[in-house]
Amino acid sequence: MEITSIFNDVKLITPKKHDDIRGFFSEIYNNKDFKNLDIKTDFIQDNLSFSVSSNTIRGMHFQKEPFSQAKLVKVLKGSIFDVFIDLRNNSEFYENYGTYNLNENDGWLFVPKGYAHGFCTTEPDTLVLYKVDNYYNAKLDLGLIWNDPFFDIPWPKNSEEIIISDKDSKLPNWNQVKDNNIFGENN
Repeated sequence: MEITSIFNDVKLITPKKHDDIRGFFSEIYNNKDFKNLDIKTDFIQDNLSFSVSSNTIRGMHFQKEPFSQAKLVKVLKGSIFDVFIDLRNNSEFYENYGTYNLNENDGWLFVPKGYAHGFCTTEPDTLVLYKVDNYYNAKLDLGLIWNDPFFDIPWPKNSEEIIISDKDSKLPNWNQVKDNNIFGENN
């Protein structure tokens, strides 16, 4: 496995791939290998999302403590424009975002706890697998509106063309939630 730093402590993990005349084999997840890469997160749940159309936005999601989640994101088919925003009060990257174009040929994108996370599909029929290290808690589920002017994220499409859930289209902007000490002073 190979690890590449993308943004602060957001990492791209690329598994080894063994090609031959049949195609390829790759061990895409091995807990021991991830721990050797200093990713000591214990993932407890796998989630799968399928988006029929390109330009589908999912996010920007996060959960408050004590149910915040680290995520390990893998595109199985298609491609996404992945976005992550550091919301940890004590981080030198607090209120900064990063992006990465992730496709089915890439490895895993590791997004630690304390980040809002979302993506926009850039191809139709996109299938995304992600592991999380904490269970979903509806009472502590939060998010940010995808086009929050505070962050001014350069999404791949304009707002007239996006496909988004009703719930995600009504998320608050950062100025409405930032003073809620979402991730505390010690995260």
